[in-house]
Amino acid sequence: MIGRNSPCWCHSGLKYKNCHEVFDQRIEEFRRRGYKVPGHELIKTPEQIKGCKEAAEINMACLDYVGEHIGAGISTQDIDDWVSRITKEMGGIPATLGYEGFPKSVCTSINSQVCHGIPSEEDILEDGDIINVDCTTIFNGYYADSSRMFMIGDVSPEARKLVEDVHEAVNVGLRAIKPWKTLGDMGAAVNEFCMSKGYSVVREIGGHGVGIDFHEEPWVSYVTKPDTEMVMAPGLMFTVEPMVNMGKADIFIDAENDWTVYTDDDSLSAQWEVQIVVTEDGYEPISW
Repeated sequence: MIGRNSPCWCHSGLKYKNCHEVFDQRIEEFRRRGYKVPGHELIKTPEQIKGCKEAAEINMACLDYVGEHIGAGISTQDIDDWVSRITKEMGGIPATLGYEGFPKSVCTSINSQVCHGIPSEEDILEDGDIINVDCTTIFNGYYADSSRMFMIGDVSPEARKLVEDVHEAVNVGLRAIKPWKTLGDMGAAVNEFCMSKGYSVVREIGGHGVGIDFHEEPWVSYVTKPDTEMVMAPGLMFTVEPMVNMGKADIFIDAENDWTVYTDDDSLSAQWEVQIVVTEDGYEPISW
């Protein structure tokens, strides 16, 4: 039991009574009411948030470069080479490279690929393709994680609408992030919006905590009910990244590489990812 006049557990240098005492009391109140609450290890300190922002500078520089140079005739291996070079030049480490055996520095998922697409010299982007580029950077031990969709050349109206609608779905989710509400509130808002557009949201894969490690608690679903899942306490950091299919929600994993996820009905899929931290009055974007 920490004393009220002891240094706060968050290493702010303040006494506990002047820092996180009221926070902990509120967390305990939610716990008694049966809610899932974050432990101290999931609440990011100002120093940790600063470190994640520095990693995000590299992460977003990679995605900015991809946006400026991607186009028909580019291979997904070209994208991997760009990300690897920029990350290393800026002093970072590509988090995906070697992660649980993943062989590349970035994920590139085209058309019916939902996520975890592996860059290859054989995968050449063509006019009409849509592609998600998912980038994660480690810098000084801190993680930044975000992804963007890119439309190649003259895409179909349906594909363009999917990409734009999923971007708006993320914005819907962001607007639902309010301190002391639940992740279920946010996920339900995203799912309701996507369903209203005639899409389906992938159930098995979602967002996640991030910052000190690549994947932390909580797991973030976008097919939830309001007032369920973990309480979004100030300092909780996670990704908002619904994976949305034009067809059904069913997916399968490539049997050969055991990584790439596809829509089961070969329909298009889109995803944008934003890393945020919950604040006292909403959220702060970290990487996008």
